[in-house]
Amino acid sequence: MLQAVAATRLYRQIADQIAGRIRAGDFARGGRLPSERELAEQLQVSRATIREALIALEIEGYVEVRVGAGVFATAARDTVSPRPAGAPPDQVDIGPFDLLEARMLIEPECAALAAHAGSDAQIAAIAQAHRAMSLTEAPERHDRAFHSAIAAACGNAALAATVAHLWHLSLSSPVFSRMQDYFVNAQVWAVAHAEHERILAAILARDPIRAGHAMRAHLLGILARLREDSALLPDL
Repeated sequence: MLQAVAATRLYRQIADQIAGRIRAGDFARGGRLPSERELAEQLQVSRATIREALIALEIEGYVEVRVGAGVFATAARDTVSPRPAGAPPDQVDIGPFDLLEARMLIEPECAALAAHAGSDAQIAAIAQAHRAMSLTEAPERHDRAFHSAIAAACGNAALAATVAHLWHLSLSSPVFSRMQDYFVNAQVWAVAHAEHERILAAILARDPIRAGHAMRAHLLGILARLREDSALLPDL
């Protein structure tokens, strides 16, 4: 029988390559890895891809991220089992940037449709989700409720189900979760809340074009905030 061939994602290829060097002893236990910038230059990939790879390696026990200091090898030679060759990726292998780019294809259209065709009750639910968002108590839960309410108001069950699935994949991704721990703080949530306000205003005004643009700007902002150099981890 023929076997399915899985296309390994780029950040996963990078992570596996670095893990192989750690297992081979190229990086001593406790030794500092090259910076994010240096690795990106050596491997000819974006710093965002390197960031995903390093966080994946931290989750797997190969490295330790030390805030403000860098990334250090934690696994001694041959102490960490390699991923099986050709092993199919599962849902948690989908990187944060892939997930956000997929959301950018779907959610602006959902916002435009919600502004155009959402019922008064559905739009009221969007406004309620926005008002309920606390910047200090579980903001991520209210964030999801806001986006889910917009998807529910778009009038297209397939689009709404797609948004729900993308959120499920995001919540199931340890890499996405760890990246949020490092790069999403109260200040970032305040910016997101202001972006939500602009999306809501456009939907309340029944302006599909402005609603779609506001949602796209919001998701682009999330991407930019996760990709930008962070004062918290200046030399990853």
